[in-house]
Amino acid sequence: MTLLKTIDHNPTFAPTHAQPTPEKLIEGAPEFSTWAMDEAKDGTVKSGVWRATPGLTHSIKGETFEFCHILEGVIELTENGKPPVIYRAGDSFVMKPGYVGTWRTIETVRKIYVTVS
Repeated sequence: MTLLKTIDHNPTFAPTHAQPTPEKLIEGAPEFSTWAMDEAKDGTVKSGVWRATPGLTHSIKGETFEFCHILEGVIELTENGKPPVIYRAGDSFVMKPGYVGTWRTIETVRKIYVTVS
């Protein structure tokens, strides 16, 4: 078993599909696709590729730390009480535990993610 994991930007296996729960949906009808690529044995660390179509949702991290690298698309994150921040393809960011705000997908987005719970 290797301890090196490559994150494939264009996975060829089928993703899991989801939509935001009614309490998280603010606007639009976004659809989410997740290509989970790796997970720690205890489930606390996960990584893969995630895709979302346009829409606006509440984003609440709770105790989760999330690193994101945008592969394509445009999003706007607005932390409660802060001005909005735009991220585009090539940008990276971290949402720390306790983050509460909104996630607006302006153009369909694909990102690499790593979460730590």
